[in-house]
Amino acid sequence: MRITNLNPDHDIGASAWHVNFEGHGLLLDAGVHPKREGHASLPLLGKLKDDDVDAIVISHCHHDHVGGLPVAVRKFPQAHVMMTELSYFLVERVLHNSVNVMERQKTELGIREYPLFTHEEVDDYAAVFQGFKYRRPIDWAPFHRTRGKANAPTLEFVDAGHTLGSAGVLVRGARETLFYSGDVCFHDQTMLRGAQYGDVRADVLILETTRGARDVPKGFTRAKELDRLCEAMRGVLKRNGSVLIPAFALGRTQELLAQLSIWMDQGRLPRKTVHLGGLGRVFTEIYDLESHRANRNLSGLRLTEALDLRVTSPNHVQSMRLGGGQIFVITAGMMNANTAAHDLAARMAGDERHGIFFVGYADPDAPGGRFKQSRFGEPFFFSDAAGDVTRRCQMEDFDLTAHANRDELVQLVETVDPKVVILGHGDGPARAWMAAEIRRRYPRVKVVEPGPGESVEG
Repeated sequence: MRITNLNPDHDIGASAWHVNFEGHGLLLDAGVHPKREGHASLPLLGKLKDDDVDAIVISHCHHDHVGGLPVAVRKFPQAHVMMTELSYFLVERVLHNSVNVMERQKTELGIREYPLFTHEEVDDYAAVFQGFKYRRPIDWAPFHRTRGKANAPTLEFVDAGHTLGSAGVLVRGARETLFYSGDVCFHDQTMLRGAQYGDVRADVLILETTRGARDVPKGFTRAKELDRLCEAMRGVLKRNGSVLIPAFALGRTQELLAQLSIWMDQGRLPRKTVHLGGLGRVFTEIYDLESHRANRNLSGLRLTEALDLRVTSPNHVQSMRLGGGQIFVITAGMMNANTAAHDLAARMAGDERHGIFFVGYADPDAPGGRFKQSRFGEPFFFSDAAGDVTRRCQMEDFDLTAHANRDELVQLVETVDPKVVILGHGDGPARAWMAAEIRRRYPRVKVVEPGPGESVEG
């Protein structure tokens, strides 16, 4: 087994791994790097020959795992493209939205390489995408190579609990097994239940390390964090301010909407229209329509019926009155320029009535990250579009992650019982902590951290 890290950088970026598995080629994910532009944002697919990939497997539909899929299909047209059935219902919407964003950035930022693929390509390639149920063994190697052979390699998707359709990938062959954790969440969220990895065993484990540098504070619970968010929102609404929660369109938005529905039913929050972005609305409808396929709590909850939802665009927010207590759950967790979240934040920042509440990661170099680090009453540089802003609104950060904490990831090593652990999908400090802790607890396990384009033998 030969495994190559195709992420072009050393941090969380364009997730992609190539596995030469018993003579067959498997590409695990094909993301884009959120901090890079153009071709530099793509996985290092040039490291591979055009016939090196027999199948492309997508773990879930966040851009850092799927955003480069059309480019990979273009390079490897012979490859099967596989994902969970729930991801199958999401993937085309994600990719078409990517084209829209790239076309806008080409105009606004002058990035000549955009778009990296077109709407027409997404439509054409979608014909070869295939969705599968969890825990179903799938033959993925070319038939002409495996015909008549016993123990042809298989793979199966295992529920990762991270977002709708997310999965780890278990690959079995005649001699070896590999498990790719993907992005994983072991705790129950408001709707989605935690990962189902309890019976997974493999010789090689490719492990995410997103929260490897972050300890869990003593006494922390998700329930307490949700209560804290509810009380913060109550305070803002009581003083007729508005609440902005920038959130990623897929996963975080729907979990927040479910929690808002619960609080409104309980009377903890007043019934209010909830403004959200168009892509968030699309994914919310898919969450409703496919609830019977998902391993989730509140299976009867239909968010589009339980809440008064209204789509809000950047054009709308320029003219909206922000008083009277309104709730915005808006796509663009990074608050990048030319998004509704960015424009709302710029308008709300100077008014003490309002509250801007973060519920997930925001890159320190993005407008959202700079807003997180701002101090009350002190001007700071928000973005090129908004310039300097002085924050007088309430701002708080809530840990509602959909990633496993680092101790849970180390425990997964014990569960899977691999001979080799390959660390990725995390920054340097995160991987360093994970490597040291795994070696301390499990000295017989070999721990490897391949850099961009580097290969290891599993």
